[in-house]
Amino acid sequence: MGGIDLHTHTNRSDGTFAPSALVKLASERGLEVIAITDHDTTDGLEEAAAAGLPHSVEVVPGVELSAEHRDTSVHVLCYWMDPEHEELQAELVRLRSERLLRGEAMVEKLRSLGYPISFERVAEIAGSGNIVRPHVAQALVEAGVVSDEEEAFDRLIGDDGPAYVPKHALDPLDALALVRRAGGACVLAHPGMWRAEAPVPEDLIEAMTESGMAGLEADHSDHTPEQREHYRGLAKRLGLVITGGSDCHGTRYDPVRLGSVTTDPEQFRALRALAAPG
Repeated sequence: MGGIDLHTHTNRSDGTFAPSALVKLASERGLEVIAITDHDTTDGLEEAAAAGLPHSVEVVPGVELSAEHRDTSVHVLCYWMDPEHEELQAELVRLRSERLLRGEAMVEKLRSLGYPISFERVAEIAGSGNIVRPHVAQALVEAGVVSDEEEAFDRLIGDDGPAYVPKHALDPLDALALVRRAGGACVLAHPGMWRAEAPVPEDLIEAMTESGMAGLEADHSDHTPEQREHYRGLAKRLGLVITGGSDCHGTRYDPVRLGSVTTDPEQFRALRALAAPG
């Protein structure tokens, strides 16, 4: 079986490739399966699935839901859910609407701090995608305020930054329950990236496991080898599927990450089996 990358983003959220272009690149890189997991939107799934047929790439329908625990973001990956599930789509609409308002508030904070950016430019950068912090970061880079997007997060718009604005987010257990009602399999994304001083609390991972979480993204582009080993061991202890994904955002990172981290085929089949049939 070819490579399986279960964490990718398109320009429907904060990636830079259109869904069809991402699928084409996946084929060129020898991937057999990719999951499209845009933040809080399923808008790119139809285009990606159509592109998958001529390129012989299986496109797993997915989404990355915004959640929050102890005032810090937690990302919940959803696979094989029903994209037309009314409750799920209602929550995604709410999350995107809140992102828009949050983007406006963040720009206002930055302008009050003396930084010359506009919300109009942020919206242009986002294009057809929902507005997320990397779009604000790119506007700051263009304005010469920071040298790169990482500096924008570190200095200004990260969770502890002076221009940070909280957003609507589900409790992780509520996100998990919603995923399951929509027929999907739930995986906790990049648990080692929760915050600078500590990873996602293991009591949360255990609680999500008890509530039906299917897997843990132990292998991720930004996990150290030590973190990967730790989360693989934790997943085995808890009986969770071990997943891997590049978290590709197109050219937002250099080099393009697609296919750099993958999921074992046996683990992929186990994860698929945990999604509701149909």
